[in-house]
Amino acid sequence: MAMPMQFDPLVDLDGMWTTALADCYLPLPELPQARYECIDGRLVMAPPGSASSSFGRVSLARLLAPAAEAAGFYVYGQVNLTFGPQRWIQPDVTVLHTLPATDEEDRWVPARLCTMAVEFVSPGSRRQDFVDKPRRCAEGGVPYFMRVEIVRRLRSAAVEFFALDAAGGYTPVAKAVGGERLTVDAPFPIDLDPAELLP
Repeated sequence: MAMPMQFDPLVDLDGMWTTALADCYLPLPELPQARYECIDGRLVMAPPGSASSSFGRVSLARLLAPAAEAAGFYVYGQVNLTFGPQRWIQPDVTVLHTLPATDEEDRWVPARLCTMAVEFVSPGSRRQDFVDKPRRCAEGGVPYFMRVEIVRRLRSAAVEFFALDAAGGYTPVAKAVGGERLTVDAPFPIDLDPAELLP
């Protein structure tokens, strides 16, 4: 007599993931700290980032918060930024212009509430990241996108800032490396040296 097959959500739900299924099955007990993102029903998992990136995320949120809050924006860390029931990403820092109105929106933040998403990358993550966050955010109408790259062994940091253009893609607006200043006026004043994001 054959043993009954055990249900494995990673296998059995492949291509069918939705926010509702994620509420039922995620996080997986054996992978509680993983990052869970979903593109068209396919779950993409990644381990937590490096300690240097974690420091950079916290530092960036702290640097952005005063000007953002003064202009009526809200700076969050990682959220489930949702473009539809089968598509969500988890930016490293997320700036909202409107607070979630319900518990459901608080868990699955609609992209229409987002003003800027921030992604931290490293040379290794660029090769391993299967989710094109700038593309997804542009398609979802998120007005601004920031990419931060930290290379710990070189003690280097670089920041690129993009704005959504009329064609629905992102146009580079400003960039800076450590020792330079990245300065933009919108969506609120941002003035920082990428070196401030290094531990």
